[in-house]
Amino acid sequence: MVIKDKDFDPKLILAAEEFPDEEFKEYHVFSQYEDKIIRKLISHSPVLLRGGRGSGKSTLLKEAYFQSKVSPISDSVFGVYLSLRSLPLLRLNGQDYEQFFCNILIDKIRAELAKYLSKSLSFDSEPEVDQIQLKLTELSISINKRIVLFFDDAAHIGRETSLKDFFDIFRTLSNNIISCKAAIYPGVTEFGPRFDLLNDANVIDISRNEESVSFTTFFSTIMKKRYADTFKDEMFTTITFDEVACFLGRAVTGNVRAFIYACNYISDETEGKTVTLPDLEKTSKYLAAEYYWPLLDELKPKLGCYEPLIAPTTEIAEKLYKAVSEAMDKTDYGPSCLIYKEHVEKLKKVFELLEYTGFLVKRDASRSMKSGGRGVRYILNLCNLMEIIPGGRLTHELFQRLISTEMKFTELHKVSFLEKIKLPAVSDMKDLGILSFGIDVLKKSKAYPYGLTINKIEILHDAGINTVGELAETQDEFILGLNKISDGWLNRIRSVIGQAIWM
Repeated sequence: MVIKDKDFDPKLILAAEEFPDEEFKEYHVFSQYEDKIIRKLISHSPVLLRGGRGSGKSTLLKEAYFQSKVSPISDSVFGVYLSLRSLPLLRLNGQDYEQFFCNILIDKIRAELAKYLSKSLSFDSEPEVDQIQLKLTELSISINKRIVLFFDDAAHIGRETSLKDFFDIFRTLSNNIISCKAAIYPGVTEFGPRFDLLNDANVIDISRNEESVSFTTFFSTIMKKRYADTFKDEMFTTITFDEVACFLGRAVTGNVRAFIYACNYISDETEGKTVTLPDLEKTSKYLAAEYYWPLLDELKPKLGCYEPLIAPTTEIAEKLYKAVSEAMDKTDYGPSCLIYKEHVEKLKKVFELLEYTGFLVKRDASRSMKSGGRGVRYILNLCNLMEIIPGGRLTHELFQRLISTEMKFTELHKVSFLEKIKLPAVSDMKDLGILSFGIDVLKKSKAYPYGLTINKIEILHDAGINTVGELAETQDEFILGLNKISDGWLNRIRSVIGQAIWM
């Protein structure tokens, strides 16, 4: 999103797609682990990048795309980045979906050719997948470069049906000189009968593991790069800079977007003074109350047919955190939990929603339990735990335990509160509730740091645009024809609509 007004503040930007291209490099850093992922995203093989909200999927896809435009990679690779944040793609199925998808892909390929290779190069293809593959193959041969297609936002948490169509396209386009890459969410994807996950793509799970030697280094680097003028050496006396970065990284289970929220809050609270354990405690509790729990409310109108699952998701989160916090009152237990595998399978969609919103992150898919059977191990965010942990204080002993990797984990066996949870029925199809919301929800706020001003909302109302759905469906030309709506504001409007529908 290109923002040219005085409101632009890189510290508040929380999503890769909101950064102007020229600012992206300045505010993003990559660990050795992520560099490996980026190399795989540029490689020959088809790749699916899987991770929760704010985990960095878009960042990695965009960085791989940017690298494909710079020598020496650009000498042999031609990259095309396409965001699939388009309302019709959520509503269409079958042939209609394919035709719409093909049209926006063709337009994007043409724009990339004109910008990076030559305006004289044409891409004449019918909006059919087989035709596009044929023309891309011919293009690859003529420019002597491998084609890499980066599909961002391929998955939506509230819709799975149309993704079967997407993965048919993904599978058909892929060959030895056309490499498809796509970002998806954990567990929320229906691949369809033709797509074989084991053979048709390599799946990479983004998970910044606290047990990795590069974990602390990564988050320390982010703090140094984004907050060079905020966090001074003299602010870290009783606890070190690296310890603070490690704790905050673990507090949000390695999620970069939530980490930025935490850094913003603690920098505002300390105002250049010494960072203390009470500051970290306050920051954690703030994120629990103002970030994590509100995410479930914000998510509800974006879930379509899964909207009724928010109530049991909230109930399970509350009880799960209570069980783990009580265990952590013992000396050597940490924020990790091993859950009986059959419960996870029965409540699959609920655990997917909890992963998506960052309440927990999967660490082991199958691990033996003391009581028998197998379990799935999750790490829980420290923010919600600090909110309810016995005593409610971040002591020096607890702080040292939480930044350590040597901790026991709670086990929820077959006989637990989870066996009594009953999920409500979900409908086969339901439009996203957010589309019927008034456009006033898009005003500048904590949820939308670069949301719409009251003046712009009034202009849209006067033009007869009253709901999020109506605004999403309004053509760019009509919006640009309104008073005081420039290209910059059009980009801003499109960006905030994307946030509203896709989170």
